Amino acid sequence: MSAASGGVDAHFVVAVSGGIASGKSAVTAAFARRGIVCYDADVAAREVVEPGQPALAEIAAAFGAGLLQADGSLDRAAMRRLVFGDDDARRRLEAIVHPRIRERLREQVAADRNAYCLLAIPLLAETWPAYAWADRVLIVDVAPDVQLERLQRRDAIERELALKMIAAQATREQRLAIATDVVDNSGSLERLDDAVAVLHRRFLALAAARQAV
Repeated sequence: MSAASGGVDAHFVVAVSGGIASGKSAVTAAFARRGIVCYDADVAAREVVEPGQPALAEIAAAFGAGLLQADGSLDRAAMRRLVFGDDDARRRLEAIVHPRIRERLREQVAADRNAYCLLAIPLLAETWPAYAWADRVLIVDVAPDVQLERLQRRDAIERELALKMIAAQATREQRLAIATDVVDNSGSLERLDDAVAVLHRRFLALAAARQAV
């Protein structure tokens, strides 16, 4: 896993992911307190389909102008209804959007001027190896019972629905299989911050070693 070998500039990149309700935002916030910027794939996904962007025109051409709202923006609810349960439509949409998301993230990495930066990729295991150009993969991990309880509390949903939402993602084992680093977020925020402090020092050292080559 190397940004340099993937054709990106030599900036050090850490891809961050984890299961639903694992606390990825808490982890990236802890890095942000240390001056490290996180570029989010979900944010990039919204940016690449804004009015005037080529991806939006391609979506309209592929699926019909009915997916556009009166102001020319994407009708996200209509798009979700169209691809829900239709694997072919979902793959066509992903073929339009995903390469542009990766391009946008690469541009942000190239412009970053910190010692290193983070990429938040919620579905990293599901889309691997599309982001294998990252230098490290940090998986935010929680015990299954903790994840279930947090998801139920966060979304105010019943256990059965929460289990279905967890099952719809990659498994814990699949996420851990691509990890170079793991942070356990089953405990308190204080413990998490301590763990991030250790990771931050590790990534600073690795980034410095990259620059010294």
